[in-house]
Amino acid sequence: MRWIHAAGRGLLVLVVVMTGYVTAGVHADEGAGSGRGPLTIATAGDLTGYLGSVLEGWNRTHPDERVTLVELPDSADETRAQMITDLRDGDDDGGRFDMLNIDVSWTSEFAAQGWIRPLPRDRFPLDTFLPPVVDTATYDGQLYAVPYVTNAGLLLYRKDILAKEGVDPPRTWAELERAARTIAPEYGLDGYAGQFLPYEGLTVNAAEAVYSAGGSILGDEGERVTVNSTAAREGIDFLARGVREGWIPRQALTYKEEESKQAFQDGRLLFLRNWPYAYVVTSAKGSPVAGKVGAVPLPGPDGPGTSVLGGSNLAVSTHARHPDSAARLIAYLTSERVQRQVLRRGALPPVRADLYEDPELMREFPYLATLRESVLTAAPRPKSPRYDQVSLVVQAVVRDAMTGRQTPEAAVRRLARELATISSR
Repeated sequence: MRWIHAAGRGLLVLVVVMTGYVTAGVHADEGAGSGRGPLTIATAGDLTGYLGSVLEGWNRTHPDERVTLVELPDSADETRAQMITDLRDGDDDGGRFDMLNIDVSWTSEFAAQGWIRPLPRDRFPLDTFLPPVVDTATYDGQLYAVPYVTNAGLLLYRKDILAKEGVDPPRTWAELERAARTIAPEYGLDGYAGQFLPYEGLTVNAAEAVYSAGGSILGDEGERVTVNSTAAREGIDFLARGVREGWIPRQALTYKEEESKQAFQDGRLLFLRNWPYAYVVTSAKGSPVAGKVGAVPLPGPDGPGTSVLGGSNLAVSTHARHPDSAARLIAYLTSERVQRQVLRRGALPPVRADLYEDPELMREFPYLATLRESVLTAAPRPKSPRYDQVSLVVQAVVRDAMTGRQTPEAAVRRLARELATISSR
């Protein structure tokens, strides 16, 4: 399954399909168009067989409400750019896309620009979702999208090695550092890695470190900068210290999701921060570390840390046609049957809370209880109508701290200055 090439891309793809369905949740009297009819959904490329079968089933039973997929480039940045172009062009000709599969971090930007329409909460089964995921779909107190797939970071570890050493999986940064520094070299392994190449993955890893230390980056929907704190310095120092002391290998500064997953799967890492898909792949039959992988929540300074929420939200263009059909689609996609398929066929975390306590699914996916815990304590990425600029600044500054070009203290001060400039625009 090609979605494995990037956890983020896989989420994008899955959500895209749902995007079409979510669109339906809009009241018929809102925006352009009304009633029922065909829909067009924009998504990132490289769709899975699961998505195709779901749409095929819908189209077979709803011939007058057929859904057409438009596949955009695989790159999240290129997908976002093409979506924005279509949304802007829609002011003149209505645009091609009725519905959009958007990364959870894009909701605030798209809503603030007026590109997606607000959605009525009572049209969607939000009370059946894991509570934190709903927050990723809101802006300024209003629902602007509907969650379909969620995600949270996990700490993967070599349970065979820790068992030999009589060591429990780490719950704190100190325990992680100690094992990464002392145990990993005994087995010819590197200690710890995440996604540290300067791209969205580094923003996620940096935010998790700051959040886990009790800090934050932005407040009030991006209008207030909160990063200049002792907690933020502690979080960034955790990452910088790892590279400086060697228990984070310098090679990890080139890792995205797939590269870091492969390093762990090849038996080169003791610990890895990644999304749940990495657990599924590394534990699968034929993997060199199959049967040797464990997963726990991300650690923090004094106990379990805080993950950043991943996943995708389904949004409706302000120029969407046939919003009633969109509402019917979202009901279909958020049904228990389809949500089970999301997990079983796509290995992607569903948003329905009850599935995380289903005995059958828990036997099939042993990490579900850990993932549920991580999602329930997770936090969104910094909300801002200029999120793309915020993320680029975080990547650049944290990269300089991790490579030793800047101390964590100086990095936090610089981050506060540059974010304040963005917020004041």
